[in-house]
Amino acid sequence: MKPRLIVLSDLWGSENVEWLKEYQLLLNSIFEITFYDCCKLGEVDRSNVDESAIHAQFIQNGIDLAVENLLLLETEEINVLAFSIGGTIAWKAGLKGLHINKLFAISSTRLRYEMEKPDSFVKLYYGSQDLHKPSHEWLERMNVDFRIIQAQGHQLYEDPKQARKICSDLVLQMKS
Repeated sequence: MKPRLIVLSDLWGSENVEWLKEYQLLLNSIFEITFYDCCKLGEVDRSNVDESAIHAQFIQNGIDLAVENLLLLETEEINVLAFSIGGTIAWKAGLKGLHINKLFAISSTRLRYEMEKPDSFVKLYYGSQDLHKPSHEWLERMNVDFRIIQAQGHQLYEDPKQARKICSDLVLQMKS
């Protein structure tokens, strides 16, 4: 039986996720994958497609709602691949009891505000040019595995070359 991997979307949910096909192509044969649209989990209204309006909804109560809904949906041990806001949702769900074996979060910049980490293996990826990435001190204090990818910004996960590297790393970590 293949190990379970849940994939948590970025701020845009299931909108404009052409880039996600690269991850699915590389991981479908290895994992049983369940995809979650973070906007649906967080009951975020996408009728206003302005990024700052969507972001504000997540901050106001969308992250908390998404965490609670994810906890209701996932009761078994899982592995998580999460993008941007999805990484924050997974992290907070892990702190509230989600049974995460391994968490791989890409460009989850809101984690810089967290004071404790879930009790699981965590690997974080950030672009060197992402202005909101956590400080090196925060990464060290949290005692997480991390990788800073040179010459990349926040949307590094949309680059097929980076997707292949991240998936290769994920598969290697899962075998260890």
